[in-house]
Amino acid sequence: MVRSLAVWQSAGYLSKFKEANPDIHIQYLRLAIGEAEKCSPTPTAFCVGCVLVVRFSEGISPPTILATGYSRELPGNTHAEANALAKAQTLSVVELSELFPLTPSLTLADALASTDVYTTLEPCSVRTSGLAPCADALIASNIKRCFIGAGEPDDFVQCEGAQRLKNAGIDVIWLKGLEAECLAVARKGHGEKK
Repeated sequence: MVRSLAVWQSAGYLSKFKEANPDIHIQYLRLAIGEAEKCSPTPTAFCVGCVLVVRFSEGISPPTILATGYSRELPGNTHAEANALAKAQTLSVVELSELFPLTPSLTLADALASTDVYTTLEPCSVRTSGLAPCADALIASNIKRCFIGAGEPDDFVQCEGAQRLKNAGIDVIWLKGLEAECLAVARKGHGEKK
């Protein structure tokens, strides 16, 4: 699995975006949009993408992609953030030490405590399926910050995910400039919205 942004860039991902906007956060959000585009469209759910980036203090390790996820990627009615967290939880101690060679005794809990989440849509606070909301999963994982491309529209439920994250002490940053793109991919398969 490709983990560093530089490798993603050298492989051709992001190349058309790098010159247009050098902001690293926008580049990670564009990766999340790419994840969302992998979703099978459905009229009853959003297509969302998520990227987990571990960002330690300067000098310890460069920012590293821990996991990615998109809606319905894993079996069941799964959401992007929950899928990215589930994939991170499958990493072995050996895989973590390969990702972070300067911190060989790193645990997943340590990595998650230094993780920035990039998600195309506000993490859900309510699931009509009865499954645990993504906001709660992110809080339980003790993530550091959450960068959001667009608020969740009220198409299905009233979302308060960003507020729930803030109430738990997680920094929430709304990234400006890609809202329309995030919403367009989120509503893929929904038909015309007036």
